[in-house]
Amino acid sequence: MTHPSSATPSSAAGGCPVGGTGAVALSGPGFHTEPQALYRRMRRDHGPVVPVELPGGVPAWLVIGYRELHQVTSDGELFPRDVSLWNQWENIPADWPLLPMVGTPMPSIYFTAGAEHRRHVDMVVPALEAADPFEIRQHCEQLADRLIDAVCTRGTADLVAEYAEPLPVLVLARLIGFPDEEGADIARVLKDLADGGPGAQKAYQRFGEHMHRLVAAKRERPGDDVTSRMLAHPEPFTDEEYALDLMAVTAAGHLTTADWIGSSTRLMLTEDQFADALPGGRHSVAEAMNEVLWEEGPTQILAGRWAARDARLGGRNIARGDMLLLGLGAANADPHIRQQVSSSVVRSGRGGNSAHLAFSHGEYRCPFPAQEIAETIARTGVEVLMDRLPDLELSVPATELVRRPSAFLRGTIALPVRFTPVRTTGDAL
Repeated sequence: MTHPSSATPSSAAGGCPVGGTGAVALSGPGFHTEPQALYRRMRRDHGPVVPVELPGGVPAWLVIGYRELHQVTSDGELFPRDVSLWNQWENIPADWPLLPMVGTPMPSIYFTAGAEHRRHVDMVVPALEAADPFEIRQHCEQLADRLIDAVCTRGTADLVAEYAEPLPVLVLARLIGFPDEEGADIARVLKDLADGGPGAQKAYQRFGEHMHRLVAAKRERPGDDVTSRMLAHPEPFTDEEYALDLMAVTAAGHLTTADWIGSSTRLMLTEDQFADALPGGRHSVAEAMNEVLWEEGPTQILAGRWAARDARLGGRNIARGDMLLLGLGAANADPHIRQQVSSSVVRSGRGGNSAHLAFSHGEYRCPFPAQEIAETIARTGVEVLMDRLPDLELSVPATELVRRPSAFLRGTIALPVRFTPVRTTGDAL
C-alpha cells in the first residue's frame, strides 16, 4: 500500500489521527464512546479517504466520504468485493482476529464477486423475497411474546441478552426452515460467534453442521421456507454452497437487527422527542428506527472492497490489491450530504430520507428483501415490547450504557430496564 504499515499509530486513548499523515489505528475507546467526533477529526486531518491500521499492523483505507463511498460501491469492476485480490495475504496469520469479518475466498453470496456473486444472488434473493411479510410479522409477534413472557413477571430484564439478540435469530431460523427447538441452539451458537472468544471456532463448526443437516432434511422433505425455495432453484449448487449461503443470510441478519432493536429502544427511552410519545407510539418507533440508521447504524465499518488495479480516490493513490473499508457510519455524517438534507427530514420516518448507507450500496449491498425482513423484525420487536411493557424505563443512567468494543459494530452490549411486573400472555388467556 502507499501508506506504510509501520506508520505512527494513533494514541491508544482515543484512536484519533496523529498529525496529518500517520495511519489511524482502528481501536481505542473513542470508537465506542464518540465515533462521530473521531470521524470529524479523521475528515479534518485526512480527507474522505483515511489511511488506517488494523490489528497486527495491517494497512487499509477507510472511506468516510459519502461521495467517495458511493463511488466505490457503484464500481464493482474497479473495486470488487473479491478478497482474493488482497495484497496483504502473505502478512495475515491464520489466527488474525478480523479474519472472520474480512473473510476468506469461499463459494457463498457474501464472499463471491462478479458473475459468481450474481449466480448466488439469483438463487438466494428470490427465496427471501417469497417470504410472506404477514407471516414474518406473525412469527415475530409470537416469538417476541414468548421472550417477554420469560421476564415480564419479575419486573427487570436485560433487553439485549434476553430480547434483542435472540429475537432475530429465532425468527430467521423459522423462515429458513428450522423447528423452534433448533432455532434456540442457533441463537446460542451465534452469540458464541459474536463474542469472539475461545469458543468461536467450535461455534462456527456447529453453525455449519446445523445448516448441512437442514439442507439434507429439506432435500428429503421440502416445505414453505427459504431453504426449500433455494433448493428448488433450477441452477445446481453444491450442498456446501447452500449451507454457506444459509449461514451468510442468518449471520448477516443477527447482530445488525439485534442492534437495530436495541438502539431504537434505547433512543425511545432516553430521547425526549421519542420518550414523550410513549407508550404505544408506533409512529415514533419508525422515526426512532430511521434515526438509528442515520446516526448510529448497527454496521459502522464494513469490510471490504479490493482495488482491481491502481486507482485514485479522494485524492489518494490506491494500489492494486489494497483493501478499502466502507465507513458507513462516517459517510452518513459527511457534511456534504447532511447539508443537502434538512435535519427534520433525516429524522423523520414518514416517507423521509432513506439515502443513508446503513445497508451499504451498489451490487453488494444488503439485498432489498433482506432489508425488508430485518425492518419487519426490528419494528415488530420494538412495538410488541412497548405494548407489553408500557412503563419500561432504564434501570441505570444512560451514561453508564456500554457500547460494543468494536470499531466495526455499533450497539449496546446490555440494556438493563425495569417495569411494573405483568402477567404472561398465557396467564392473560
